[in-house]
Amino acid sequence: MLKSKIKDYFEVNREAIERDIVALTTEMCRERTVNVTSDKLGEHPYLSARGDEYRVADIVKRSLDEWHIPYQQFARIPERPNVVGTVGRGKSNAKLLVAAHMDVVPAGDGWTSDPWQVIVRNGNMIGRGVLDNKGPLASSLVAARVMKQVVGDDQLAGQFMISALSDEEATDPDGVDYGIEFLLAEKHIQPTCAIIPDIGENMKRIDIAEKGRMVVKITSIGKQAHGSTPERGVNAIYPMAALVSKFEKMRMNFAPHPLLVEPTMNLGEIHGGAAANIVAGECSIVLDIRTLPGQTREKVVAELQRVIDSVPGTFKIHIDEWSDPHKIEPDNPLVKAIQQNTQEFLGFTPETFGMGGGTFAKTLVLNGIPAVGFGPGDDDAFHLADEYVEIKQLVDFAGLMCLVAVDLLA
Repeated sequence: MLKSKIKDYFEVNREAIERDIVALTTEMCRERTVNVTSDKLGEHPYLSARGDEYRVADIVKRSLDEWHIPYQQFARIPERPNVVGTVGRGKSNAKLLVAAHMDVVPAGDGWTSDPWQVIVRNGNMIGRGVLDNKGPLASSLVAARVMKQVVGDDQLAGQFMISALSDEEATDPDGVDYGIEFLLAEKHIQPTCAIIPDIGENMKRIDIAEKGRMVVKITSIGKQAHGSTPERGVNAIYPMAALVSKFEKMRMNFAPHPLLVEPTMNLGEIHGGAAANIVAGECSIVLDIRTLPGQTREKVVAELQRVIDSVPGTFKIHIDEWSDPHKIEPDNPLVKAIQQNTQEFLGFTPETFGMGGGTFAKTLVLNGIPAVGFGPGDDDAFHLADEYVEIKQLVDFAGLMCLVAVDLLA
């Protein structure tokens, strides 16, 4: 009966729901909550801190206040808060978290319109953040409002938790997290399952597995000298060039995985030398490595070290980041609830898959909380100029979250 009420509500009020989602997304996207590493803050003088997510958090809190949905705010620093709103009595242990992030990547070049002013064209919203991740956040918030209005707290034994989180798009070298890792470490949230609407796939696929990630910095050590007397120094760039050539041909050892394609290694950064007339005393590269189950940190480092040892020169290796791969089972009740309700509401059944990228789902699963990536939008629209999302999908996603919540919480 509750699910019928929700479906009827969306059928009758679809245009109004669409207007609300568009208006909320547009307002949030005007706020330049750009998240970059600290060394690049000078390129964004409008930021007082990385992300400045408080600008969107204020909009989220105002909306929740208007809808009489209780919320809590948790923050390491005032500029980077996390807002968690709840619908339901909380009489049972069941707690479904829908978590979207408020930070965005820089606009970049190539836009055909102002990236911070959302426009509507051919049924899509266009602007920085409409897909990643403010549109899905607006959709989730409207879902909470519908749950409050149509279902009510008393008919949900569990809790429907809508969260607006900080700190997804960039990680500072100090490793301090202001978002999901902070909330879990401090036990501010304790969901029993979670949906992360941050993968695209047009709601036709459910991310149940993600590769691990290693970010490693390798430095070649030479001896600085004047460029006119290179024989007095040791140029660190030459051995690094030889090592890069070796890495280009390197293939890692791994066991095939049914959901994840083979591991990858990307050379993303190279830095060396101070000026043309100085023999380079150091040269460094940064590798991004995506791993499969069975590839431990120690095994990957050992493989890298074997390649390094095959090149004449002096090198040092430093692991900047490491996260394990993760997965949940395809027959998990969360996965089944999404599949069943998508079939009933939209007429198709999303398939399960694994991905090389990372979402908040990884942190949750590694903390023992079943979590999946599932959401609206084209997966190839993330981080591009003219970022876009189909408005209809945002409305459909709001309806789906309501239906899934009823199945898991009522």
